[in-house]
Amino acid sequence: MDDDGKQATFGSEGELRTDSDADRTEEEETGPEHNDFGEERGDNETRSGANRYDVSSLLQKAVRRSDEEVAAWAAWELARSGFAWNFWDRINLYVVEDLRAGHEVALLIARYEELARERWSESSWEGRLCAVHAALAAARAPSSREASHADDYFGELSAERAAAREEGREPRYDHPVDELEPGGRYDVAFDQHTYEGKALGRDGRFFRTHGARVGPEGEPELSRQWRLQSMQLEDREYTEAELARAVEPVDPDDRWGTDDEGTDGD
Repeated sequence: MDDDGKQATFGSEGELRTDSDADRTEEEETGPEHNDFGEERGDNETRSGANRYDVSSLLQKAVRRSDEEVAAWAAWELARSGFAWNFWDRINLYVVEDLRAGHEVALLIARYEELARERWSESSWEGRLCAVHAALAAARAPSSREASHADDYFGELSAERAAAREEGREPRYDHPVDELEPGGRYDVAFDQHTYEGKALGRDGRFFRTHGARVGPEGEPELSRQWRLQSMQLEDREYTEAELARAVEPVDPDDRWGTDDEGTDGD
């Protein structure tokens, strides 16, 4: 610690830094209005002389292609050029647009953003490190545009079905769910949580023995135990067949088959 009480640390290049040094941004050291060559920056120009929209687009393509180095550079370039807000806006979009569902990277990126914006500042060197970490996390995650493709496909499909009805013909493709009504393929969906299910007299018994079943592996052992004991403690009586059905895994080859059809009884 130096004489005036400021904490001394070492920077990424090994140079001695104090708290006051760390608080200074790169823009404050070289001037926010100029690029790396000392020239006045134009609108939307980054410090290297690139256009921020081009760098943002490059970042997205790097995430899709799992190119860690390019993604890290694009994040660093946007952050050091005063466009960190643009980076965080886009990287969060890329999480839902370009990455496979269910990956924990969304929470990780959100944490880095929180650190950059609330603990430090977006333009600080710590903020730049957070941006690079977030970009690397996204590039390393499994890439997929499945949600985007689903949104496009289902939207076009709905338009095609409407056009087919108007023209009096069969649609070229149909929704994966058709005839959503009791007695149809998805009969099990009509339980106590729907108007139609209530009209059929389907109460908690039907939900527990039909609608609450999971697949393809079924309930974990402890969950299975809790379900069975909970049902046995209810005010209603269940048959052995109903108890077995309640925890039986859904057949992955016949998720909506006749095994899950029925009334409020057996």
